[in-house]
Amino acid sequence: MTEPVRILVVGGGYVGMYTALRLQRQLKTELRSRAAEITVVTPDPYMTYQPFLPEAAAGSISPRHVVVPLRRVLDRCRIVIGEVHSIDHAKRTATLSTLATEEEGAGHVRLGYDELVIAPGSVSRALPVPGLADHGIGFKTVEEAIGLRNHVIEQMDIASSTRDPAIRDAALTFVFVGGGYAGVEALAELEDMARYTARYYHNIKPEDLRWILVEATDRILPEVGEEMGRYAIRELRARNIDVRLGTRLESCENRVAVLSDGSRLPTRTVVWTAGVKPAPLVAATDLPRNERGRIVCTPYLTVDGVEHAWAAGDAAAVPDVTAGEPGKEYAPNAQHAVRQTKVLAENIAASLRGQPLKEYAHAYAGSVASLGLHKGVAHVYGRKLKGYPAWFMHRAYHLSRVPTFNRKARVLAEWTLSGLFKREIVSLGSLEHPRAEFELAAAPPPAPKDRSPGDSPGESSA
Repeated sequence: MTEPVRILVVGGGYVGMYTALRLQRQLKTELRSRAAEITVVTPDPYMTYQPFLPEAAAGSISPRHVVVPLRRVLDRCRIVIGEVHSIDHAKRTATLSTLATEEEGAGHVRLGYDELVIAPGSVSRALPVPGLADHGIGFKTVEEAIGLRNHVIEQMDIASSTRDPAIRDAALTFVFVGGGYAGVEALAELEDMARYTARYYHNIKPEDLRWILVEATDRILPEVGEEMGRYAIRELRARNIDVRLGTRLESCENRVAVLSDGSRLPTRTVVWTAGVKPAPLVAATDLPRNERGRIVCTPYLTVDGVEHAWAAGDAAAVPDVTAGEPGKEYAPNAQHAVRQTKVLAENIAASLRGQPLKEYAHAYAGSVASLGLHKGVAHVYGRKLKGYPAWFMHRAYHLSRVPTFNRKARVLAEWTLSGLFKREIVSLGSLEHPRAEFELAAAPPPAPKDRSPGDSPGESSA
């Protein structure tokens, strides 16, 4: 009996999940006859649909419906919850750790494979800004999105109860760094949510909240075009959002955001969304990388000059065959990542069967962005939309793209209910420390203080 072809998928994000899902269908016969096996190694047991993170932060969508459980969707794959630390493709081995290896104290384990799909995605590109590591908040995971929602409402609670005007002003000042999708959509949704929430505070008005968007270049949302970007700026400024172009965050030490234009903004909230970079794992492989640290690929989504290795998504530099200029690569965004997985799965199956491969070729269709409830911008197939039509298109597009019918139905139901009932304004910050109350209850009582022989309970010594 011949050994099965071992396919290792590193990463459970867009590329990892969709590639494994499509391989299940492409290799149905091989999987059933045990001629092939698929292993997915991922740090989390779910895939996060990141375009819905701003709405999850605003409370429009439940966090459960922003994630897709991998074990349910990839029922014919082996799911390993762990972290790959390095890959030696020359030896066809990956070094990883799992929750079990940590408990066993056995250290890292090696996993062999025959075909490698490397899709670890990206991480926030944090710059060496003083104080950023201590006070900054990211916006790439569902945990960060819900944590930010709780944080914003908690700041309003602090501002409502303090008697110190400096603390109040800092609590009600929110600084977002980065004018791309993540920064603009997160700020717009949370500003919407906070403005609505303010009606339930007797001493906070919407105009008391100060929102600042800091962008180092001269425009925001470059994907939707210059005209729609200018419209987005006008919309945000009309809502009293301070948009600062050509400005950088230089420091946020001691809870003071210092900007390159000389401004000093006391704040308890600095949200960092200023770009991404390939996951650190990419540098711990023997695969070729370009100057930006991304894996060099061919139009067939194979790793350039390497056999039996495939890549796509944020960590892959895929040549844009539809571009007129040589050397241009596809942008590392969800639009291309999801489409690349279809070609990737088909090419892996074709390679195993000795069939020819096909190139990934997709002309840029356009982009949509939400600016809060009933507001948005879009530039799709040359058509420019703004306001309600763009917002509706944003929702329709992402509803069509979120995986599984189960998730589509749940998200649609939540949108329908949110249109009929009031927003939820509850902060569940205690969820981040679920054992805190029990630890306090279970702690031994404090020892009684020693008294002098002549002291009585109601007396104090002179």
